[in-house]
Amino acid sequence: MAERKRAVRIANCSGAASDPGMHMYNQARFGQVDGITGDYLAEMNLANFAVDRETHGHPGWAPTALDGLQQTIEIANEKRIKIVINGGAQNPKGLAEKTHELVREKGLNLTVAYVDGDDQMANVHRILRDIRSGALPHLDNGNDEVQLAGETLSFLDEPDKMPVVSSNAYLGYRAIKRGLDEGADIVICGRVADASPVIGLAAWWHAWSEDDLDQLAGSLVAGHLIECSTYVTGANFAGAYRYPPETFINLGLPIVEIEADGSCVVTKHPELPGFVTADTVKCQLLYELQGDIYLNSDVKADIARVRVSDEGEDRVRVTGVRGHPPPPTTKLATFYKGGFQCEMLINATGYATAHKWDIQETQMRAKLAEWGVLDQLDELDFQRVGVPMENPDCQLASTTYLRIFAQAKDAATLGKVPQAWMYHGMAHFAAYRRRPAQADGTPRAQEQLRNRGPRPARLLRSDLFTTPGDIALARSGDKGANVNIGLYVQTDEQWAWFRAFMTRDRIKSLMGRDWLDWYFVERVEMPEMRAVHFVIYGHLGRGVSSSKLLDGLGKGFAEFIRAVHVPIPTKFLLTSKW
Repeated sequence: MAERKRAVRIANCSGAASDPGMHMYNQARFGQVDGITGDYLAEMNLANFAVDRETHGHPGWAPTALDGLQQTIEIANEKRIKIVINGGAQNPKGLAEKTHELVREKGLNLTVAYVDGDDQMANVHRILRDIRSGALPHLDNGNDEVQLAGETLSFLDEPDKMPVVSSNAYLGYRAIKRGLDEGADIVICGRVADASPVIGLAAWWHAWSEDDLDQLAGSLVAGHLIECSTYVTGANFAGAYRYPPETFINLGLPIVEIEADGSCVVTKHPELPGFVTADTVKCQLLYELQGDIYLNSDVKADIARVRVSDEGEDRVRVTGVRGHPPPPTTKLATFYKGGFQCEMLINATGYATAHKWDIQETQMRAKLAEWGVLDQLDELDFQRVGVPMENPDCQLASTTYLRIFAQAKDAATLGKVPQAWMYHGMAHFAAYRRRPAQADGTPRAQEQLRNRGPRPARLLRSDLFTTPGDIALARSGDKGANVNIGLYVQTDEQWAWFRAFMTRDRIKSLMGRDWLDWYFVERVEMPEMRAVHFVIYGHLGRGVSSSKLLDGLGKGFAEFIRAVHVPIPTKFLLTSKW
């Protein structure tokens, strides 16, 4: 047990199903780690795997997870590295059996376990009754000031037209720790929470009990920091413009060293590209939060007084996390077949672009109304993307897009949208151009209907200067139907001004025409990081897989807010390191 008093080194190998298996191999190869974890499950993956498993014979697990295991299993056996991943998705038993076959074929000394119980499809009819009765509330129902987007629960009224395809509970660390306690070397999970593999490994290593709340909360934050692949080693980073583009080739994934008290150091293998700084860690820490209390089925992490500091090159220490007892419930993601979706992109060039878009929208809406289908569409939105350059220096600089987005419960109704466009195909505005079919055989506009699939219910630029300056970095992301954004500054003097400046009304005004009166804003401060965090409820509509927004994941929201010009004290521009 003495060995376990040192920090446990846990490396992340995946933040989404798209991350290749090579990441798992690299984390094992380029240095000693005690465990490797991987998060392969954005919420929609579960629904897609479920549908593909039923209709196309898909195995139900993430193929990249098996690829990583195939590349890594021998070196993991040699170095005695534990592996805990949620790549089992809808079929953790199947991936565990496949992994066990691999172990046996290679004659390795490894024990494989799996965690199930998250799949609730056997209980889905009861679940739907509980949702309808209010016994199983939506996550945002606890706040009377929060409104849900229209038709969020419409699938309850038409279960035959919109059948549920998957329903998975977010499990915690307990089963993972038990598997490790009983001698498992590889633990394959389904829908455990993103940070649960890290919490499970740390709790096993340090022999924490369920009452060690500060320690569990610290490991929850540690898991949050590394769960998103390269997001803490340079990717999705607001300060990336300070580094040359070559810095971001083949970014390595992070490692977290978790101490017995739950504090941690975020780092990476020095042989792999990328960088870990206090700024990359702060940006990731602020990503996809509900506020300053981070909810998890194992523990609540209070991050109001969290501290982030550089400890050395590619080493950042995180302390100050406090733990509280977990909530009595856990998250349940239920997906249903929502219908069909159509998207079209149209170009316009040059003068009077706004009027050109007015012509296109007026033509199409009038024809759809004439055909009697306008009111049958669930969504029809005409989104103007970009602003043409005045006095352009090339044609591309004068060209912008109109994104036409539509949804309907049946294909025949939705098919009228591209037909309405085609009806006016030769009655177009000056210099009209529709994006042609892709070289890989993407169908033309009238055929571009795809099954919508399942769905779940540079800030502070001063206009006082010719060259704008930045004093705040930020990160944003999706939380169901909501978008979160955390912004922070560097010095105490900046913070004294910033916390007073960044009010709830301020974020509303910065959103400009994107703000709608039915949205609701929550605001918290994290003074040790000099950060202000907001959640804007309702901005993503019915959630990622049903959102009509071009930025349905909310990842671009922070960069949009940072780009809005506001006056700031001149002295901050003179001292800002950005």
